[in-house]
Amino acid sequence: MMGGLRLFAMLLIGLTVVYVCLSLYSRSVRRAKLEAEWDAGNGAGDREAHVRSGLERYDGSIRRKLILGVYVVPLSLIGILIYVTNFM
Repeated sequence: MMGGLRLFAMLLIGLTVVYVCLSLYSRSVRRAKLEAEWDAGNGAGDREAHVRSGLERYDGSIRRKLILGVYVVPLSLIGILIYVTNFM
């Protein structure tokens, strides 16, 4: 039992590291796209204001919420695997 809890804790730590890295990468890619959009002449006003408003929209977007799948998918698959192994 304790071995399983330690494994679960290490898995959560690993998934958190992956989530943070993926989140930071996705945000930096979005920032680069917003800056390129403003440089191309499609942005209105100040560059920093354009990037800030775009990142605020990104924070509420579905794409950011989909990154939480880093936690959901592996834990679900492990749960299904344990269920199938033990009860079927």
